Amino acid sequence: MSPPHPPVSPPPLETPLAFITGASSGIGLALAEHYYRCGWRLALVARRTDVLEERLREQRWSTDRYRIYRADVSVPNEIVEAGQQCLREFGTPDLVIASAGISIGMDTRIREDLETLRRTFETNNLGLAATFHPFIDAMCERGSGRLVGIASVAGIRGIPGHGAYCASKAAVIAYCESLRGELRGTGVSVVTILPGYIDTPLTQKNPYSMPFLLAPEVFAVRAARAIEKGASYRVIPWQMALVAKILRILPNGLFDRLFAGRPRKPRQGK
Repeated sequence: MSPPHPPVSPPPLETPLAFITGASSGIGLALAEHYYRCGWRLALVARRTDVLEERLREQRWSTDRYRIYRADVSVPNEIVEAGQQCLREFGTPDLVIASAGISIGMDTRIREDLETLRRTFETNNLGLAATFHPFIDAMCERGSGRLVGIASVAGIRGIPGHGAYCASKAAVIAYCESLRGELRGTGVSVVTILPGYIDTPLTQKNPYSMPFLLAPEVFAVRAARAIEKGASYRVIPWQMALVAKILRILPNGLFDRLFAGRPRKPRQGK
């Protein structure tokens, strides 16, 4: 049975606009599909635009409701240009969701895994800031808008073998908190969403159990609800919020024993 899709309240006088990165698969695609069902216009960013275009054709999306931009978020000039093009063609979005991200295991003893760390931070962190950059002045001038950073419960504590991903998502949490303070009083809100395990290509090859695994369309409904309610920080699902609170307060020795010997995220090419 499909999950319920609660309506997202549009702003008065015009159809709202969402700018979403990572839209060709996973969380980004699920969020795009949710907001399309809710009647929004969409500016969608992806590296694999052919994959995204084919899926939207199969679903018979109305072409006057969306525009696709090709950009690699890890290359600042590309994602900034996509944002600027959106501003020229559509105007200032009501919502910007930086959902593009990668997750690859790493071992610091192995030289080539330093490249994994670099790529992860370029995509998950520099890419997120570059996604928000083109819209901040326009949103502040208008006095409204929402900037949404997709972090992860993995950003709460460092899990062995997940150093690149955990560190990058911890940085997303801290960055969004900083930006939220910087934009206080402007009318522009910053929302940090921390997914638990979501059934996407990023998680489907994980060699370990994933408690409270959510379908991406269920996650999208809950994330949109949190965004609409004005939450500044939300863990989804709520069960993982409890896990996150426990992980935060565990003494280091107990935490280390708990994760000792746990299967690790596959490294690049493994």
